[in-house]
Amino acid sequence: MVAREEAQVSDNPARRMWQLFEPLHAVSYFTPEARAASDALGLRGFWMGYTAQRIAPLGPVGAEIATAAFFGFHLSRIARALPDAWRFTTPTDALQARLAGVDAALRRLWGEEVLSSPELVEAAGLAWRAAAGADCAGRVLAAANQALPRPEPAHLALWQASTTLREHRGEGHVAVLVARRLTPVQAHLIKAAAGEAEPDVLQEGRRFDDAAWQQGIAELQQAGLLDADRRLTAAGRDLHADIECATDAAASSPWRHLGDATDTLATLLAPLTASLVATTFPVPNAIGLLLDAS
Repeated sequence: MVAREEAQVSDNPARRMWQLFEPLHAVSYFTPEARAASDALGLRGFWMGYTAQRIAPLGPVGAEIATAAFFGFHLSRIARALPDAWRFTTPTDALQARLAGVDAALRRLWGEEVLSSPELVEAAGLAWRAAAGADCAGRVLAAANQALPRPEPAHLALWQASTTLREHRGEGHVAVLVARRLTPVQAHLIKAAAGEAEPDVLQEGRRFDDAAWQQGIAELQQAGLLDADRRLTAAGRDLHADIECATDAAASSPWRHLGDATDTLATLLAPLTASLVATTFPVPNAIGLLLDAS
């Protein structure tokens, strides 16, 4: 178990909204309905389904392109899924299955009364406006999701908008990491040292071997960012705070576009997200989102 650094509470709209839309997006990863929809395509196992469905907006790309787009994975993890996944399905079918899995999951989790409510319809409209206003320059996965047609009904439009917004934020985060010359392993180690995820979960899930992991630790210790116990030093905490602040700034365009309606959307999303955190979203998790599920 890693020691969690004291959480920094931010009133930045980009961070606040991320906490609300990330659990909704993650329904496509953490529900049995999503897995069943992936399995129905013939995709083999969680990681093939995850990889194919997440990269599908870009078309039938190979492992090298997906690894670059995702940033945090070793090529060997993605190469176990691509290009083999395209022998079983197509990007179009993968996208349809992604929506089908989300549809079934949200119908179970929220129920028809919530799905047909005017509040959810309003939330979907506002989220779609925010996603449409996201500046996707340099963000190919966000742009590919942004270009997808608006699905029906409203809960799927809300999910798709949340997916565009999370890829937009994620690619901004990657740009911040690259600008600070951090490797994927180093970024994972800083996240773990900040208490945002368990290091063994990150290492195993992203498929980095022990040699690469130990090299990353040594590099961060030599740079004065981790101490002998693999905790963040003062310089490491400063770097972590700088990364998070810059990520929030890079994710701000949707909320500038939405303006004062951002607060309305936050109010509408809060109970929806709370129900997902309580029932579906794992805490802690590899995503790095710290939420109280109690």
